[in-house]
Amino acid sequence: MRLHVRCPAKVNLFLSVGAKDESGYHPLHTIFQAIGLCDDLYLTPTDGETSLDCNWHWLPEQNSVSKALRLVSEIATVPSLKIELVKHIPMQSGLGGGSSDAAGLLRGIQKLTGVGSDAELKSVALAVGADVPFFLTGGRALGRGYGQRLTPMADEPREWLLVAKPDVGCSTAEMYAKLDELSYEWREFPDKEADLYNDFEKVAPPECIDLIDRVCKLGARDAGLSGSGSAVFGRFESEPLAEVACERLMEDFEGHAWVVPTLSRSESLEITDQGA
Repeated sequence: MRLHVRCPAKVNLFLSVGAKDESGYHPLHTIFQAIGLCDDLYLTPTDGETSLDCNWHWLPEQNSVSKALRLVSEIATVPSLKIELVKHIPMQSGLGGGSSDAAGLLRGIQKLTGVGSDAELKSVALAVGADVPFFLTGGRALGRGYGQRLTPMADEPREWLLVAKPDVGCSTAEMYAKLDELSYEWREFPDKEADLYNDFEKVAPPECIDLIDRVCKLGARDAGLSGSGSAVFGRFESEPLAEVACERLMEDFEGHAWVVPTLSRSESLEITDQGA
């Protein structure tokens, strides 16, 4: 058996950041949405030692996948695995690639072995990182607390996004530190579907703010930052319109861009058995 686990990126349709609390963390109001920019994780049981290979040679030895494997092994017997990770989601982008990979490993191990209840996997996911539990839920979800208190939302009709990352990264810790220097209102969730909103745009690099404006001028219904950045995304009425906008953007854009759909819950949690 060789499992292929789809590990999708996410965007934040709404992200409001509260002041740091007594725990030292920032409470959030956010709406997550899984999208069709995905890493690919392959799990194959093996008689040898567990190994992790990645197409990114610069992936640190201690990473979200290795941490998830170590933690889940503390609560369940996990067989030796050949783990292959094919990365497409860029780092320091606010798209949640590392968190999705960790959740993908947990989902794959549960599928392979049946070990770990949903509650146990969520506990492990939260120990890896605050965004990781969302990738066990998939689709669209409201996030409260530090993003880990999730309320699944109904799947909405598919939308097409232009996702673009400039040649600048955003350190999550640095972005929170910059927000801490400001005074602003902590917004509640919108009463109904609204334009994109993200508090991190208050402190985002100028490259990101300029890119939001460019994507809007290229025909997006609206555009905004994902997570703490640096990736920007715009929502388009159709795939062809998004593709044309992407082509025009790439004429003089020093960065990376993708046209991807939003994913339903079942699509974002897809695992397929590729056989031996």
